[in-house]
Amino acid sequence: MVITGASRGIGAATARLAAERGHDVCVNFRTNEAAAAAVVADVRAAGRRAIAVQADVASEPDVVRLFETVDATVGVVAGLVNNAGILEGQTRVEHMDAARISRVFATNVTGAFLCAREAVRRMSNRHGGRGGAIVNVSSRAAVLGAPGEYVDYAASKAALDALTIGLSREVAGEGIRVNGVRAGIIDTGIHASGGEPGRVARLGPLQPMGRGGQAAEVARAVLWLLSDEASYTTGTFIDVAGGR
Repeated sequence: MVITGASRGIGAATARLAAERGHDVCVNFRTNEAAAAAVVADVRAAGRRAIAVQADVASEPDVVRLFETVDATVGVVAGLVNNAGILEGQTRVEHMDAARISRVFATNVTGAFLCAREAVRRMSNRHGGRGGAIVNVSSRAAVLGAPGEYVDYAASKAALDALTIGLSREVAGEGIRVNGVRAGIIDTGIHASGGEPGRVARLGPLQPMGRGGQAAEVARAVLWLLSDEASYTTGTFIDVAGGR
């Protein structure tokens, strides 16, 4: 299983749970090598094989190298979790410039497309593959729009949802399932990137369930969609958002 952005947050939780459920894991990271190494150590402690591969998913050569490294070291890719994602400081659309929008879309959209492309080339029975599953980690922001905070991030996740639906129908007859998980207000480090480390504490009590979510709760939905229990599920979404 290849998990992008797996050195922290939802990606790291997904890697650890995947190991508990019997999967070998490639932990992709962009900058935090020490955090990725810690996740790899946890996967190995669970008795599974693991590697950490530095790659910026916004870079096509990096994505190609990522998957070629997996081919050479871990083996056949059976699952992909497109989890890598970024956001920038909270602001209104009127203050966003093209450079910011390009950065967000390069990672959140282009990166997911490139990783999905490489996975399909390996999984599809049209290419001699054994099939597999892809889960795209989206956000409730794709539906709600994140006004006044991250409309660019929300738009990038809406694009990821469109990729999920379109690709799922494109490869449904080739042994590949493609689904999405839309996360809500989840307690991860990404909120600090937006300039509000305490965002979960502020918004959690306002959710219908009265709290923010944990990364492990999202990971459970991801692993279900990757599993044989979801064998007739493709092109759909699980909202892990406490009713939001």
